Amino acid sequence: MGQNLETTYNPKAIESKLYEKWCEGKYFHAEIDRDRKPFTIVMPPPNITGKLHMGHALDNTLQDVLIRYKRMQGYNALWVPGTDHAAISTEVKVTNQLKEEGIDKKELGREKFLERTWQWKEEYGGTITEQLKKMGSSCDWDRLRFTMDEGCSKAVEEVFIKLYEEGYIYKGSRIINWCPVCKTSLSDAEVEHEEQEGSFWHIKYPIVGTDDYLEIATTRPETMLGDTAIAVHPDDERYKDIVGKTCLLPLTDREIPIVADYYVDKEFGTGAVKITPAHDPNDFEVGRRHNLPEINVMNDDATINEQYGGKYAGMDRYEARRAMVADLEEQGFLVKIEPHSHNVGTHDRCHTTVEPLVKQQWFVRMEELAKPAIEAIKNGELKFVPERFDKIYLHWLENIRDWCISRQIWWGHRIPAYYCDECGEIVVAKEMPGVCPKCGCKHLTQDEDTLDTWFSSALWPFSTLGWPDDTEDLQYFYPTDVLVTGYDIIFFWVIRMVFSGYAHTGKSPFHTVFIHGLVRDSLGRKMSKSLGNGIDPLEIIDQYGADALRMTLVTGNAPGNDMRFYNERVEASRNFANKVWNASRFIMMNLGDKELTEPKNIKKRPDDCWIMSRCNRLVKEVAENLDKFELGIALAKVYDFLWDEFCDWYIEIAKYRIYHAGEDAESANDALWTLREVLKKSLKLLHPYMPFVTEEIYSKLIPEEESLMISAWPLYDEAWNFTGAEAVAEHYKEIIRGIRNVRAEMNVPNSRKATAYVVCKDQGLCGGLEYLRNSAKQMAALNDMLIRQDKEGIADDAVSIVVPDATVYVPLEELIDFDQEIDRLTKEEARLSKEIARAEGMLKNEKFVSKAPEAKVREEREKLEKYRQMTAQVTERLDGLKSKRS
Repeated sequence: MGQNLETTYNPKAIESKLYEKWCEGKYFHAEIDRDRKPFTIVMPPPNITGKLHMGHALDNTLQDVLIRYKRMQGYNALWVPGTDHAAISTEVKVTNQLKEEGIDKKELGREKFLERTWQWKEEYGGTITEQLKKMGSSCDWDRLRFTMDEGCSKAVEEVFIKLYEEGYIYKGSRIINWCPVCKTSLSDAEVEHEEQEGSFWHIKYPIVGTDDYLEIATTRPETMLGDTAIAVHPDDERYKDIVGKTCLLPLTDREIPIVADYYVDKEFGTGAVKITPAHDPNDFEVGRRHNLPEINVMNDDATINEQYGGKYAGMDRYEARRAMVADLEEQGFLVKIEPHSHNVGTHDRCHTTVEPLVKQQWFVRMEELAKPAIEAIKNGELKFVPERFDKIYLHWLENIRDWCISRQIWWGHRIPAYYCDECGEIVVAKEMPGVCPKCGCKHLTQDEDTLDTWFSSALWPFSTLGWPDDTEDLQYFYPTDVLVTGYDIIFFWVIRMVFSGYAHTGKSPFHTVFIHGLVRDSLGRKMSKSLGNGIDPLEIIDQYGADALRMTLVTGNAPGNDMRFYNERVEASRNFANKVWNASRFIMMNLGDKELTEPKNIKKRPDDCWIMSRCNRLVKEVAENLDKFELGIALAKVYDFLWDEFCDWYIEIAKYRIYHAGEDAESANDALWTLREVLKKSLKLLHPYMPFVTEEIYSKLIPEEESLMISAWPLYDEAWNFTGAEAVAEHYKEIIRGIRNVRAEMNVPNSRKATAYVVCKDQGLCGGLEYLRNSAKQMAALNDMLIRQDKEGIADDAVSIVVPDATVYVPLEELIDFDQEIDRLTKEEARLSKEIARAEGMLKNEKFVSKAPEAKVREEREKLEKYRQMTAQVTERLDGLKSKRS
């Protein structure tokens, strides 16, 4: 039998207790079961350096809603959790920690540094997983993975060797993104582009053997020391005669050739551009086409190097820029400086401006690998929700460049490549070879570099299930079903997982990518440390509970769209939890120890039929929207049903039958049975969103069941569709609202009861309303509600309320005491007259109008207009009442 709930809902008292119960019951754990269909989600692994922020809270709430829904539907639902080693971020954290202790990373050495980093991971790496538990995340914690655990590391090694042997991985000198602070290469996806104010420096490049010159505009004069050509368009008539000649490179004694290349836009600027192959990706390609030398003028810390720097050697890149510009001006090479706003690449971790440099790095050839990933979208094997993100995905893949995968840091998967100390032969293998296969030398050295973090997370959907071994888990749970992630990570991660899935398993790693937006502050700004506008989800949980936070994050959330976070919205979510709690408490108090029986003939009770029919349709609508990933719409439907139809209407209607159980025990039984049945289904529909409050209520309402989270999802049943009863209920609501509105407009106190006459022709509607007579007395403060076929016997002065298919009449004398109302309205008329006189007096006062703030004057004018309108209404009411008295 049901049990009572505490007087008030206290999230702190139940959340940790329930989470422990779920974990102890192994409800989150999934084992292979060939009789059930699997449903798998892999968690985007948060960085071990991080702590829970609103983006994580949203991402994991959406995943949890889906996994809880599928689990209740009977799927063998697996949600694989894990964390990412976050190579650069973690290395920076540990390096800074060592600095505080006065220890230099390089002096410590690689092995000792890695020992410290693993210690750091053990100490801080679990923080975010513990915080995810506070959100109610129902992950299979028995399967917690880490991108550098033994299994994932084995997968990384296997993939590197396989791709190398197939010719997809190569080592070469190419232009890469270089971070001069972290001193490592970066992939394109790790570079953020931001608008910065800069300049165009227009510089003269004298044409050798003439008195003429070419005018070149550049945003980065410090790289001109690395110029190896000037390029013009082959069809540009202005420059046809000088192609093949040379220019003097200002500030140096070098001459550089003038070449023709279709890369140049002859309509932009002067139509001549400087080519610096070692410092610009486009120039690099031009340089390769024309066999130009690649002159790198920078050290790894972005200072100008000794080899080509001359007097500028050792200067920081910006210091060198200032010095060069001053020298160009002094030597007569500077034409002009124009302000110029342009996109500048910055490292997404440390926000340093990235320097494009030519370096020896490891790359993945992307053209062939990208093809199956492109085809997957076109043939429907993979889809994005919403579909518009197809374009971003395809644009990135169709324009993809080779992926630079080597990083000049120590924390991460070390590249399994070994160099012969004698002949330089490269050997890629799982272990260091005993001898060089080329020259027989026994001394080999492993590559110092590690792999890009995304190289390992690209394998996440299958490495976490045991690949490269052909495990039973892999056979059963893979491919996974849905990937939930933000739109800011499509090219970082999604693309890499898809092409890796096809390359190593022959399948797309998931069939759907469900994209969500960012959580912004109340002003619509991105949450960031620099703005100081981040909101800590754990503080919100502490104050309002996890359910309130989860509901806030999903409410109004549409796939792919950003959302704004307000504390007021969290309060509204908590109020909803309280509403559900209090309604449940009322139901349980009245259920007590009663042995309820299923109604013998529910069809004779239109209120029960209506709420059961609406609940049945809700089951269908929620499932349809969840299946379309419209999680926000599904939640809105549950919210509207519970708050409005169930709590504000059905419970209020049912109260009369419950309180008069002595007069009709069967009616009371049916009302309580219906209340329990509808609450039971509603809690199930709400559970994926608000797991804690629903579990606590359900455990008391249906104590014979083990847990709500492993109970069966409600199913739509055509037999429970009662459209006639729904129509009666909608008419009833209109009637009650109409009477309440009239009473409010006429200031009728609830203590003053009246009789309402409902005139309607439809026999079915009349019969339904007749059944609801008694509840209407309480809900609209009536003596009675009488149903009529016509208006006979109803006073002519009765107030009429028109509702669909019926008219409601309430005799005026039953609503008001004429003498009292005339007296009240007369006093109101006098009060308004004084207010009008006061406002008119102020507005006629020239000093007030000329000296008072404009807003104050406008406010007084608005008040005057409002008082005049109110007076007109009062006078009209008074005249009407007086005419009736006479």
